[in-house]
Amino acid sequence: MQNNLILVELPWGRNKDPRVPLGHASLLASLKIHTTCEVISVVECINDDDFSVDKVFDRISSHLQTKENISTIAFGVYVWSEDAIQQLINKIKEIGFLGRIVLGGPQISYCGATLEENYPHADIFVRGYGEIALASILNEQKKVVLQGVHYAGDLDLVEQTQVDLEMLPSPWLENVIDIGNQIFIRWESQRGCPFKCGFCQHKEAGARLKKKWFSTNRVQNEIDYFCQQQVQDIAILDPIFNSDKRANDVLQRFLDNQYSGRLSIQCRAEMVDDEFIEKASKLNVRLEFGLQTIHNSEGKAVNRNNNISKVESVLEKIAKNEIDYEISLIFGLPEQSLESFQQTVDWCLKRNVPVIKAFPLMLLRGTDVEKRKSEWGLVESKDSMAVVLKSNTFSTDDWEKMSQISEALKSTEGNHPSNIAQLLIHSTEMEVDMRNYRPEIDSVNYRSYP
Repeated sequence: MQNNLILVELPWGRNKDPRVPLGHASLLASLKIHTTCEVISVVECINDDDFSVDKVFDRISSHLQTKENISTIAFGVYVWSEDAIQQLINKIKEIGFLGRIVLGGPQISYCGATLEENYPHADIFVRGYGEIALASILNEQKKVVLQGVHYAGDLDLVEQTQVDLEMLPSPWLENVIDIGNQIFIRWESQRGCPFKCGFCQHKEAGARLKKKWFSTNRVQNEIDYFCQQQVQDIAILDPIFNSDKRANDVLQRFLDNQYSGRLSIQCRAEMVDDEFIEKASKLNVRLEFGLQTIHNSEGKAVNRNNNISKVESVLEKIAKNEIDYEISLIFGLPEQSLESFQQTVDWCLKRNVPVIKAFPLMLLRGTDVEKRKSEWGLVESKDSMAVVLKSNTFSTDDWEKMSQISEALKSTEGNHPSNIAQLLIHSTEMEVDMRNYRPEIDSVNYRSYP
């Protein structure tokens, strides 16, 4: 009997995003190539005004009633969809579904040996990248013996999947994502990250990848395709795009295509070289640097050490070459105080950084900071997408002031004051809006299955 699948995705989307998220599409492309099963894709943006768990459940229930041989329902579990998916699983079990519930995504990949405690009604769990793992599960009636795949009731080895990125089909070239009339897309040329920042989930899923880049042919063909289709805005989701010299080749490919659209690129300032600057200066790019803090004690606490003198030198070169860029910071870090956060913001303001963004620390599941939160007295908010509100070094009142500074930075993007004193005058008028702190799709490791 054929194992048909309902694949459910509840992304945190934006109006300009393609309806099918890239991670979901990558799964669909792999299933298209490696299985003969029918895959029913269910995508509902959790931040849509009309989103409801009942609406998603009705879609799933309708498919179960009208389609034959649906043996598996798979969910990607993210911090923002955790509660909704727990409710959906309960509802699916209540109507008597006897097939397999498969869970993947960051909330699964970074969960320790408590998966079955956290998700008692799930049958199979995939930690790490899921393209090959999910295809293998669907191709077999019996249990799949595959690293990173855990069956409820078995000994949990707490392993991550391994995948050869060069073997994965392109969701773009397989036409899984409809690019017609799509002005904006999100794209990846590599996965994993060479750094081990304590607040970030990127490191684990790609830590054991032998090859972190997709095949050169795939990357080049996708770039050619985007340019031919006249896509005008591309957000590159690579955690650190310029972590390898091949980044310069990617920029060159866009140059060879005479690409005039916008490229938004996440980079590490210390790894920017002169060739990168030379190529970037000929394209319409925005470089996004995650500086987080200028203070050694805070950087050491989260294993995110910056070479500030090198950063400053690179920013000067970028400004000289008139390359657009922005810097993002985190407030609520271990060892941080209101004063030290203000000093970090002031450092950026005095260097005329055109766009400064500040986000509150989130304790993402399985990260080093999440595991060590009691060490610093980190206290979180109570909602499903919790942020740190208090620690041993800052009070809730301090956090409120830091949040007001974040709001002031948001309202003055492109025209920031020249120093912290001027910004503070503006910040006292700001009201804190927690909706501004919901994670961007590309700031959490969306690439884990699905």
